[in-house]
Amino acid sequence: MCDNKLKSVKEQYVFNFDNTYAQLPEKFFASASALTIPKPRLLKFNHEFAEQLGVQTLDSSDELASIFSGQTILKGSQPIALAYAGHQFGHFVPKLGDGRAILLGEIVGRNKQRYDIQLKGAGRTPFSRGGDGRCPLGPAIREYIISEAMYALGVPTTRALALVTTGDFVHRNSALPGAVFTRVASSHIRIGTFEYFALQGDNEAVKILADYAIDRHYPQAKSDANPYLAFFKEVICAQTTLITKWMSLGFIHGVMNTDNTSISGETIDYGPCAFMDEFNFQQVFSSIDYHGRYSYSNQAAIILWNLSRLGDCLVPLVDSDSKKAITVLEEELSAAHNKIESNFVMEIAAKIGIERPEMKDETLVTTWLQYLQTQKYDYTLSFRELATLVSTKSVNRFFEKTSQFNDFLDMWRIRIKEQTTDDTQEKMNNVNPVFIPRNHQVERAITQAINNDFSVFEELNQVLQNPYKEQSEFSLYKQAPQANEKITATFCGT
Repeated sequence: MCDNKLKSVKEQYVFNFDNTYAQLPEKFFASASALTIPKPRLLKFNHEFAEQLGVQTLDSSDELASIFSGQTILKGSQPIALAYAGHQFGHFVPKLGDGRAILLGEIVGRNKQRYDIQLKGAGRTPFSRGGDGRCPLGPAIREYIISEAMYALGVPTTRALALVTTGDFVHRNSALPGAVFTRVASSHIRIGTFEYFALQGDNEAVKILADYAIDRHYPQAKSDANPYLAFFKEVICAQTTLITKWMSLGFIHGVMNTDNTSISGETIDYGPCAFMDEFNFQQVFSSIDYHGRYSYSNQAAIILWNLSRLGDCLVPLVDSDSKKAITVLEEELSAAHNKIESNFVMEIAAKIGIERPEMKDETLVTTWLQYLQTQKYDYTLSFRELATLVSTKSVNRFFEKTSQFNDFLDMWRIRIKEQTTDDTQEKMNNVNPVFIPRNHQVERAITQAINNDFSVFEELNQVLQNPYKEQSEFSLYKQAPQANEKITATFCGT
């Protein structure tokens, strides 16, 4: 009877797996299987996203829980754990790999784009080292909330498909409810994947990986006279665009290691990440970032450092003369530095209502951000409040009328007046969210979930689907934290 039910599930859930990474040489991955868990329970399934992926599903929560905890293996799935290395806080670790993640396989969505379907927290893999391969409920909830919020905010990101509780406990400093999170990504190829082979001197594997990444993500690079340099330029473009988008929203990743830097340019691995409340250029949340390596303002420099590590791996492919290869790669990195600076100015200028941002707006942008830091203002709310000043000459009580603010306001009004548009306020509100996944609300959702109350988790996910829209019934979620609600440190999900 049990076998018949399992067969029914396999036939009715259609993922149309089309696995290509598993066809690479065996050194790129290792076979893996999920841990048997006592009582999988579906907490959340992203039906809308599943529809976009072209996944045909049943309505049975029990069957979904079995599939997205790895207990039921669907037809066409080839569960593997990926090999990679990485620079973690600047120190190279030659062998990391998916220690608590299992790639079920790849599918091609309705949009013809290829996606990885991966379970996080499903148990040990050959790369687990001393770990148990498990995931507590808290980090799984954090990743579900923030990855979906990032998508709604318009940021390239991995997505959440399902969240399952395991019915048992994960032991860290204490016993915590266990969970399995299903992540969907354009791929899980990282800079650290290239480092894994390059630091072994395996240039053949680097070439295989580069060719695969080009085919999957940047096929236009194949027609270039130097496809591997073109590939490097594409990754630079994707990553520099991503990081400036993060910073425009006040987002801090927290662990920008090279193994957390995706070739596709998606935000990946939501560990001790956070959105700023009070603006601070030096803001750090990660509890293990003792020296501020991954602070808010340092993210631009770090992505260039990470991209330099990718460049190191590509040297033999770019030119047989290593000196020539290094020269052209460094030229691209130098250009990327300037691009990040200009991108950031353009992003913030648009947020303060500049219709056609130019580099001359840098002074205006800098003055505004310095004012926010001096006053310790809430980053997200400040932009929405500024938008209200477009249509009135009076200044609301939100802003302290300091000389710094007056200087900014004078420059800003002149700049706004130069524009021909009459919908500046609307355009500002279209790029400045009302709602972000505030740290204290995410922690509230986690705390209640651990006590088997998922109401805040559900409500927070609902409101964050429309982050740019005023939702008066959810006004609680837009408010900055009170002094006793502030979160000063966030933690890695392992």
